[in-house]
Amino acid sequence: MKCYNLIMSEMNTNRISEQIGEVLRAKGLVMGTAESCTGGRIANMITLVAGSSDYFAGGVVSYSNEVKHHVQGVSEEALRAHGAVSREVVEQMALGAIRVLGCDCSVATSGIAGPGGGTPDKPVGTVWIAAALRDRVVSRCWHFGTVRAENIEAAANAALGMLAELLQE
Repeated sequence: MKCYNLIMSEMNTNRISEQIGEVLRAKGLVMGTAESCTGGRIANMITLVAGSSDYFAGGVVSYSNEVKHHVQGVSEEALRAHGAVSREVVEQMALGAIRVLGCDCSVATSGIAGPGGGTPDKPVGTVWIAAALRDRVVSRCWHFGTVRAENIEAAANAALGMLAELLQE
């Protein structure tokens, strides 16, 4: 599994949220979020922009596997076989957000923010992120650091960056 690194100083949180909004508005698209380890941070970033109600449907914070399964439609098989922090799960979360929220595109995050909970295979700072536009989904594994607040912020920025890339294709 290839993981990507992100340097926080390279991202401007306000600017990426504004840029996403501009693109969504120009294309007449509505987005939603499916967040586990980011706990609603992405939705917060989007709604800090005035007028975001034009292009933001809402979000689901699915910290537990039960919510991932029952609300977002993540299969029990994917959760059992791959764990919540996996490509399979975040891709299903992203598509589930589109379905549940009735939006055009979404981002999904699931990871180990820390400081505990890591394993040798999935150390603290490992985050899977997916971005979806209708039925097209892209996902990546990222590895941030060991500081919880920084991991949450980095994952939220990376998710919006992935959505921006997908919307520009």
